[in-house]
This record gives sequence, C-alpha cells and structure tokens, in this order.
Amino acid sequence: MSGQRLRAQFTRLYHHFNGDDTDTTLQAVADILACTRRNARMVLSKLEEQGWLTWQPSVGRGKLSRLAFLRSEIALREEQAAHWLGQGKMDQALACLDHDSTKLAALIQKQMGPSTQNGRQIVRLPYYRQLETLDPCKPLRRSEQHIVGQIFNGLVRYGDSERVVAPDLAHHWEAVSATHWRFYLRPGVRFHDGRLMGEQDVIASLSNLSTRRFFAHLLRVESPGPRMIDVYLSSPDPRFDHTLTLPEAVVRPAERQKSKQCDDQPIGTGPYRVVEKQPHRLVLEAFDEYFGYRALTDEIQIMVFDEAAMCYLTPSTSLTPERLASHQTKLSQKLEMDQGAGYLLLNCRDGLAKQAAWREYLHAKLSSLQLLPRLAHCGMGEYRLFNAYGLMPGWMHHEQGDAAPSAPAPTSLTVAYLSEHPLYPIIAKAMQAHLSEDGIQVNTLALSSADYFSGQHGRKIDIWLGALSFGERGQAGLFNWLGTHDLILSACTDHMLETIDAYTQRWRETQDDGCAENLARHLVAHQMVPLFHIWMGVMATPDLQDVASNAVGWFDFKSVWHKPH
Repeated sequence: MSGQRLRAQFTRLYHHFNGDDTDTTLQAVADILACTRRNARMVLSKLEEQGWLTWQPSVGRGKLSRLAFLRSEIALREEQAAHWLGQGKMDQALACLDHDSTKLAALIQKQMGPSTQNGRQIVRLPYYRQLETLDPCKPLRRSEQHIVGQIFNGLVRYGDSERVVAPDLAHHWEAVSATHWRFYLRPGVRFHDGRLMGEQDVIASLSNLSTRRFFAHLLRVESPGPRMIDVYLSSPDPRFDHTLTLPEAVVRPAERQKSKQCDDQPIGTGPYRVVEKQPHRLVLEAFDEYFGYRALTDEIQIMVFDEAAMCYLTPSTSLTPERLASHQTKLSQKLEMDQGAGYLLLNCRDGLAKQAAWREYLHAKLSSLQLLPRLAHCGMGEYRLFNAYGLMPGWMHHEQGDAAPSAPAPTSLTVAYLSEHPLYPIIAKAMQAHLSEDGIQVNTLALSSADYFSGQHGRKIDIWLGALSFGERGQAGLFNWLGTHDLILSACTDHMLETIDAYTQRWRETQDDGCAENLARHLVAHQMVPLFHIWMGVMATPDLQDVASNAVGWFDFKSVWHKPH
C-alpha cells in the first residue's frame, strides 16, 4: 500500500471522528473506508506501524473497540510537505499545505540552518538554482567555484585578502629561473577515495592546463625526484605561483582526468567530499583524512528551492552569492562589493556589433543609466545593484550620455544569458522594452554555463549578458577571465584577441596591475558595456559561529561551527 493512499485513509478516519479518540467497531471502520473488514484490519495495522493511531480491538461479542489518534492531520500533512521539500518538489509541498505560502516559508525555515544530530554538526543552506558541474576543468559559475574550493586543493592557495600566496599541497616552492618553477609536495596526502596522492596526479592535472589560452606558456611538467614537481614555461612569468591559485589548477587523480564522473562525483583532497549530488540537493561530508585541520562542521547540505519559495524564505543561514534579495532578514555580517561587474558583451565577430554604427548605438542605448531604471518596472525586487562605469568598482571607463543615437535600422537581435538566474531574464525584459522604442525586436536564449562560456551558438547571438567576478584576485583576474573562456574567441575580432594577448604578456613581464585597467578601458571602448555592481554578503544568525563572507559571497565551510544550546 502506497504512503499516499495510507495518508488518505488516515485523513478519512480523522475527519469522520473529528480527530477525537472514540469507541467504535471494526465494521464501522470498514464502512468509513469503503472496504471489507479484513482490509480495514490491515489498514489499522499499518497505521499503527506508522505511529499515527492505536487500535485496541474489543474482546467479546457486542463490545466496542478503542480508536485513539496519535497524530493530527495537520502534523501529518506538514510531515509529507517536509518530505517533498527534502526532494526539492516545491509544488507538491505547497499543495500539501493548501497552497499556504506562509506555512511553506515556516517549514523551510525550520529545516534550514545549523543543527546537531547524533553528535554531528550539520548546516543546511538554501539556494535558488541547481548547482551545475563540479568539474574544475570546465567553466564554473561563481558558486560552483566556491564549492570546488571546498572539495579540491591546488599546489598553492591565496592566504588572505591581500592576495598572499600560501602553501597548500606544496609546502614550499621556488623559482629556479625565469621559466622554471619547482614545488615540494606534502607527504601522506590522500584523495577522498583513500588513495595516496602522487607526483603523477600533479603532473597530469597541471599538464592539462596547457590547452587553455591563459596557460599557453606552460611548456611541460616533470618530477625530478620523490615529492618534487618541476614546471617549465615558454616565457617568463614571475606571477606563476599566483596563477596556480586558480580553481582550474587544482589537483585531481590522474586516472579521472577525462572521466565524466567528475561532474557529479568529483574526487579531490579537500576538507569536504561529495556524498550526494542531486538536482535538488548537494551533500558534503567532512573528510576525516584531510591533511589540514579537520572541518568543524561534519556535514553541509545545500538545498535547492525554486524562485517562488526563495521569495518567502527567511533563513537562519541564507546564502545569496549572485543575488542578495531578502528584504526580511537582517545581515549579521558586513556586505562587501563584488570585485567585478555585470556586463553586455557585444558580438563583434559575427553579430550586429561587427558594424561600427551598431557598436556605437548599442553602447549608448544599453548603458546602465539607460537600462537600470527600467528594471523596477520589469519585476526586479530588492537587488543591491548600482550603476557600473567600468568592469571594476571605481573604474570610470564608460561615458554615458543622456541621449542615445538612432538605431541604424529596425531589426531583431538575440541576447544570450546563463539559465536559472533570477536577474538575467529581468534585464533581458528591460532590454526588450527599451529597444522596442526603436523598432528593434529582442529574442532571448538561456544557456547552460558550458554552452555560454564555450561560445556555442555564437553565429546567432548578438549580445551576451552576464557578470564577471574577479574575487580575491582583484583586477588581475581580468586576464584569467579573458584567457579561460572560449566565449571570447566567439565574440572578439582577431585584432581584439591580439590586444588581449599583448596586454596579458605585458602584465606578466612587468607585474604592473595597471595593465588590467588599461585593457579594461580598451574593452569597454570597443566591446563591453558595464551594467551594474553588486553588494554581496552572508546572512546568518548568531547560532552559527565564525561566519565571514569570502570574495565570492560564500563562507569557508570548514571554519564555521554550531554552538550547542
């Protein structure tokens, strides 16, 4: 008998007797359930097994049996709604609660935040979209970058907000020459499957980087002896150790470099290992054999709720890495400005923007001053956005006039953006309304991160809508962003690609971060329209200790803990 049918039969009995304990007969129960006495006895037995009621049959002819309800119908429906929530099925959970969004919010609230179960500390966090691939070799959105950092380690990492390179899998390293770096590996490091990490794992992981444009100067990787790694470059790079702090430079098992399992079952050496990855839930468990300090929180559960549920949510620990839209929650941590910007990337290779007249028109017509005021009329909530004049806060590279030039001609264009993002469809809707004034029809295309960053469908896309975040790398992160995503190859002319390569090489040779701003100014003048900057932070209640927002709007999972009451 299915659980749903059993609940329906319990509800029928509960309603008939108004939830009151009563004396009755088996035949009366059979009549209420519209079944035989034998089936009624079986149903009562199953309801007792569930702990929902008790049935004390009478002894002797003509005597009444005792029916006592141990659960209320409301409690049972909330339990079923909680079950649906655990599977991420918001519509079914809401239906169980008679479509009462207030009850749904309270139920979600009850499930979120820190708790202790059987001596294990667990933190449940709400999120608004499915988490995509956790393969560090693939294009990663901001939240996936953070989670990859909890699962994997690189040879080195950034130690603090000052961008100081600190040891990780390598305990020491040195630049033997301008094109030769040597790293000394920690002993006894284990992967999540229990296997010891070896030199071949590091060689395989770093060698795969050479296919990326940003790592094109990586010549070869060797091991001259036990626990030693030599990296040879084709050109000098005094910041190569900084480069190895990037998410794509983490170390993975050599045998899994090409495995498709890395999307959902990644194996790293980090403080947390993946024990479950479903569309509605990601579960991370502390790795007891982690070579560093063992995580204080035993389990992290990230629960995916749809946009409707997030609107009602007032979580005890709420993360909004790409959107801080909760107007019901007070922040216990200071907000920090994201180091990057929302942007429009014009397709100057195959789109309308390959014509100078269209570039000039789109730059002026779609500036933040022109576009952002329309967002409120298109359904935008309380997003902490403000106008951007450059690709980093403080950069003033986009001159925004009060009037836009006339469109070269009435036509249609296509805007592509990352799927499952609450803000991008609203911006696209504002663009549609804004450009329709000039007789331009806007078509939209929602893409997965793999399709978006690879430049798929580039020949039929005129504008890419997105956001770049340099995080702890600051303005120097621009070079990696441009050199990692093939989207740039689909959007930029050959001349622009040569300019990007020249600025990147100059930055490596001079170690002058001013090269990033000069390149950004050139991009904004010819290719990109900065839209907005955003404030990011962590919403948390005092029962979760040591919560501090990091550069991508999350917090270090292994450092937080729950103080028991």
